[in-house]
Amino acid sequence: MTAVEQTAEVPSDPTGSLQSLYLRHRKRTFDLFLADANNADVPQDTEATALRYSIKINDEYSAVKDLPPPQTARPAAKPVADKKTKKKSELSKEEDIKVVVGSNKVPSRPGITVEDGDFEEDEEVVEDARERILNNLPQSAPKKGASTTSSSLVQYQGTAGALDRFNAPSKSKALALRNPYAEMKPEWHAPWKLKTVISGHLGWVHSLAVDPTNEWFATGSADRTIKIWDLASGQLKLTLTGHISSVRGLVVSDRHPYLFSAGEDKQIKCWDLECNKVIRHYHGHLSAVYCAAMHPTLDLLITGGRDSSVRVWDIRTKQNVFVLTGHKSTVGCVASQAAEPQIVSGSQDSTIRLWDLAKGECRTTLTHHKKGIRALTLHPEEYSMATASPDNIKHWKFPEGKFLKNFGGHNCLLNAISVNRDNVMVTGGDNGSMYFWDWKTGYNFQKMQSLPQPGSLDAEAGIMCSTFDVSGSRLIVGEVDKSIKIYKEDETATEESHPMPDWKTQQANVKRH
Repeated sequence: MTAVEQTAEVPSDPTGSLQSLYLRHRKRTFDLFLADANNADVPQDTEATALRYSIKINDEYSAVKDLPPPQTARPAAKPVADKKTKKKSELSKEEDIKVVVGSNKVPSRPGITVEDGDFEEDEEVVEDARERILNNLPQSAPKKGASTTSSSLVQYQGTAGALDRFNAPSKSKALALRNPYAEMKPEWHAPWKLKTVISGHLGWVHSLAVDPTNEWFATGSADRTIKIWDLASGQLKLTLTGHISSVRGLVVSDRHPYLFSAGEDKQIKCWDLECNKVIRHYHGHLSAVYCAAMHPTLDLLITGGRDSSVRVWDIRTKQNVFVLTGHKSTVGCVASQAAEPQIVSGSQDSTIRLWDLAKGECRTTLTHHKKGIRALTLHPEEYSMATASPDNIKHWKFPEGKFLKNFGGHNCLLNAISVNRDNVMVTGGDNGSMYFWDWKTGYNFQKMQSLPQPGSLDAEAGIMCSTFDVSGSRLIVGEVDKSIKIYKEDETATEESHPMPDWKTQQANVKRH
């Protein structure tokens, strides 16, 4: 049979099938490019659009659509006109008359400063009540050179003692504004010193992870490699290659011989450390992956990245269990714990979200920070955490995410934060500064400046990541100058040789927002 005969035997498509195929492709094209074409002839699917908007609104604002009960039940303030129309007879029968004597408002509850914007309703100053109070003050001639105008809302002729008594806050108000941490004496900690400097990477060291056996640790770098180092000697044991961009997150499993790595190439890899090769890939992130954490009891891996999402993976099946959305910007840090909330994430949108792993939704959003959060840490024994931002380092209490106190004074971009069981917290900034804090009181007992290695620029004195080993006696730091530094406590130091100076002054200046 010739080729012409074979071609003639193939039946051509009927007109009806070609027409339906054309219409189907035309509909898909309009669905994809309707916004660009702006074609009014093509009808829009209003039901699908309404459904999409309702899902988006419920996802974004479900946590704040209902006001808390205390604010909802707060009685409405009485109009000012009712107070001004009171008669003198009614004023004389009142037992307590509140008079505003200063320009600052009264905080609504203890521990809240007057800048927070959450105030109780002010009492209106009544002219008759003010005159009666001023008339009861002891009168005497003012001293020469003394000003008769006070800084409050009222003016009167009296002694300086009467002025002080009139303007002095009440005892309850003074106790409400007192910082409870200012009276606590911080625990003494030995100073930390540099012990070892390790070189070997060809790029910035972005991530660190310590083996649960405390024998080795892994580092991820901008040179696209993962290196395994001996913790005792600092010798290089292994180099793992496979990423095609910077390695930003590392996690070592304490139940499997697995090392998980996340990179800017959108890839999440599972390395089998028995054969030193990749055995699984987790696909789903739409952009660079910046952080990774592993659940302490479940076989789940949590990652966050530049696509503003937090993803939960089943490490065995590689399935994307949850896609936790709600952040408006890059997710820079995640942490996981066995108790609620099981997942915590910090983002460049200045918010911290506490996630319910059972429901796969956000349970609390913390908006205290004013700038992006790049690092957070969970205390190994306490039910609390700390978050690092250029504006402040904040201490939180679980499970509701209650704010406890600030660690103030570290004014730079903070890329690293770690805490050990001895209540020593360390923060590292992009300018190479390292601050050592007492976890209980927020006292900064040591400041240190990292020096770049020979051959590096002065601007490369920056800290990108940090972690304590399992024992908490050694601090490992990854830096911009491509080096890894290990710090240890000074074993010869005592409380007499290294006392804590001016801790009361420093504690009194700690701001509580």
